Amino acid sequence: MKTDLVVAAYVFNQDKVLLIHHKKLNLWLPVGGHIDKDETPDEAIIREIKEETGLDAELVHKSSAPLAGNAKKNLALPFHANVHSVGDHDHCCLYYICKLLSDKVTIKKDELNNAEWFTKEDLKQERVPEDVRYIALRAFEKYENR
Repeated sequence: MKTDLVVAAYVFNQDKVLLIHHKKLNLWLPVGGHIDKDETPDEAIIREIKEETGLDAELVHKSSAPLAGNAKKNLALPFHANVHSVGDHDHCCLYYICKLLSDKVTIKKDELNNAEWFTKEDLKQERVPEDVRYIALRAFEKYENR
């Protein structure tokens, strides 16, 4: 089966995290998508957030290692990674934590049905898939302890 490299982000606004309702998959998920050719994961996730929701966000947990030798830039560190099915193929997904820089959500209607902000308590709702809930709660922990 084909496996694509993708990114996803749990975007935080104070005590809430953003989830989108994906049309094709009919699931509540974090914002994300495929990494384009010649694009870093950092660039891909910021682009995907902007394209899908109209929001500006900033990656949390950037590397603080000094640039040395052949290194050109340091990238944010994913807090989680997995391989999951999206029906006709798999995604190898790197998960990041982002904080909100703007607050007007404008969803990409050809891909998304909706976007909502979820508290920790809201994540317990049956409509939130178990894996999304688990990873979101881990993201909350990381975000609150940054």
